[in-house]
Amino acid sequence: MAQLNFVQAITHTLDFEMARDPRVVLLGEDVGKRGGVFLASQGLFDRYGPDRVIDTPLSEAAIVGAAVGMAAHGLRPVAEVQFSDYIYPGFDQLVSQAAKLRYRSGGQFFAPMVVRLPAGGGVKGGHHHSQNPETHFVHTPGLKVVYPSSPADAKGLLTTAIRDDDPVVFMEPKRLYRAFKEEVPDGEYAVPLGQARVRLEGDDVVLISYGGSVAETLMAAGALSEQGVSAHVLDLRSLLPWDKGAVLEAVARVGRVVLVSEAPKTAGFVSEIAATISEEILDTLLAPPARVTGFDTPYPYAQDRAYLPGVNRILRAVQGVLNY
Repeated sequence: MAQLNFVQAITHTLDFEMARDPRVVLLGEDVGKRGGVFLASQGLFDRYGPDRVIDTPLSEAAIVGAAVGMAAHGLRPVAEVQFSDYIYPGFDQLVSQAAKLRYRSGGQFFAPMVVRLPAGGGVKGGHHHSQNPETHFVHTPGLKVVYPSSPADAKGLLTTAIRDDDPVVFMEPKRLYRAFKEEVPDGEYAVPLGQARVRLEGDDVVLISYGGSVAETLMAAGALSEQGVSAHVLDLRSLLPWDKGAVLEAVARVGRVVLVSEAPKTAGFVSEIAATISEEILDTLLAPPARVTGFDTPYPYAQDRAYLPGVNRILRAVQGVLNY
């Protein structure tokens, strides 16, 4: 085990997979000599050379399109888009080509590729460097979508994503890149997609989150514990597929649930979870599912932290479901 922060776990995993499989290549803006805008590929250019760590022009459409071509011809590209906010010029390549390649070719071709997207707020980046566009991808059949919240999960899920035969959108909460360290396995370590992680066991309310918001959710659970309220915290880790079984089991047992995400509220992914809960286990609920999310506005500059679903907002939502 090594003590690594989130971005170190990404670098470690890329290095491990490139050493293991010569088909794994990296591409993106400044991923080579500089090591990426967040230094996630630092040192890999010197180790693997310009044919496997490829600096690209400033064109997301070209980055994703090249990755699709590489994947169709037998490579396993890992494309970095510097911020998730910049994915939109490459959106057509991802959702119209990569996501549909296996289906439209009747299984003759597929796209084993990963698109890494540093995402989320909390870094004073404003509306072009802080968004959470996960719902766009979850709404696209043929893609898989992952959003880990810890260094160990980052390694386990990125390993699985690189080895998967379908395209994976791998979202990374950049405000957690260097926030803390934890033990990360040195060798072979893979976490299956679609398997939530129980962060805390509890009996009074279920808190469900993913990505950067897991940090505030855990802090809220700690504050609730001091008040004598026992929270069961589920970290989804994977959004497509998502662990419906773990969610429904926990919510049916407890009867109260608060869903936390920093994406805008309208049509956010947690709305899909709330709808599924209401459709499938409505008779077990003691209160309606509550959502604590970002706001339906462009991400602000001056009110960065106020936009995020912080501890106080989560606690107010919990009080609402407890007192319903």
